[in-house]
Amino acid sequence: MKELIDYIARALVDHPEQVTVSEIEGSQTSVLELKVAKEDLGKVIGKQGRTARAMRTILSAASAKSKKRSVLEIIE
Repeated sequence: MKELIDYIARALVDHPEQVTVSEIEGSQTSVLELKVAKEDLGKVIGKQGRTARAMRTILSAASAKSKKRSVLEIIE
């Protein structure tokens, strides 16, 4: 899941070298924290949060296969 979010975020931003994804795993859920450059934050969130919502939808569909819940948090 970490690689999936990393790949999507790097494709969206202007500074892909500043994209970092950290994963905190629990027994039932895993939290993915996405950090991007300050000027790329708007590109990752999108208009009215549409891009972020789409990334969360893709993540939940991919994590359903492994029967584990995944949550995406975008860190400023």
